Amino acid sequence: MDIILLERVEKLGQMGDLVRVKDGYARNFLLPRGKALRATDDNKKRFESQKVELEARNLERKSEAETVGTKLDGEAIVIIRQAGESGQLYGSVAARDIAEMLGQKGFQVDKAQVILDKPVKALGLFDQRVQLHPEVMVTVTVNVARSEEEATRQARGEDVLATPEEREAALEIEEVFEEDVIAEVAEELAATELEAEDEAPAAEAETEEASEEETKPE
Repeated sequence: MDIILLERVEKLGQMGDLVRVKDGYARNFLLPRGKALRATDDNKKRFESQKVELEARNLERKSEAETVGTKLDGEAIVIIRQAGESGQLYGSVAARDIAEMLGQKGFQVDKAQVILDKPVKALGLFDQRVQLHPEVMVTVTVNVARSEEEATRQARGEDVLATPEEREAALEIEEVFEEDVIAEVAEELAATELEAEDEAPAAEAETEEASEEETKPE
């Protein structure tokens, strides 16, 4: 089906572009959401007569979206879900869940604006795109955990799936590493001091020789 885009559509084109898409995509998504018109002669004339108005309205909506986007971009939300030891969720996190959590933080986002390629089915931190306007895309962090405490640890970069023994071992490794670094720095400092001490007498001797040369009668 040939259509006229009434706004920018990702991977399709800009407002006013005449493009061909699959009939189902047009009937089920683009046309009912007001994103496009069938490319009939009447609709082409209609678009041309309303083009200035549509462009002005688009700029206004874009400006509003950019204002919200400056606050929303980089925002983090926590979603609590039950999961097994492997981190697999008993269920999933959908676009609706993300939109609802953003709503609780004061951002009015429709689930259709959450660009979720597939439902989230595991614990972890996920960068999620939110399209506030056809030309305004922001990214939020979705922290999926089994508890608030676990979400906090996960946000710090901890592996929440590690066993207590594994976490203790990792901590010991970090401590050993820090001790090794400290010892290495101390050795380098000691070596530098020794070199300075060895070079000092030689420098003094050179200074004395130079003084004697200067005082010798010609």
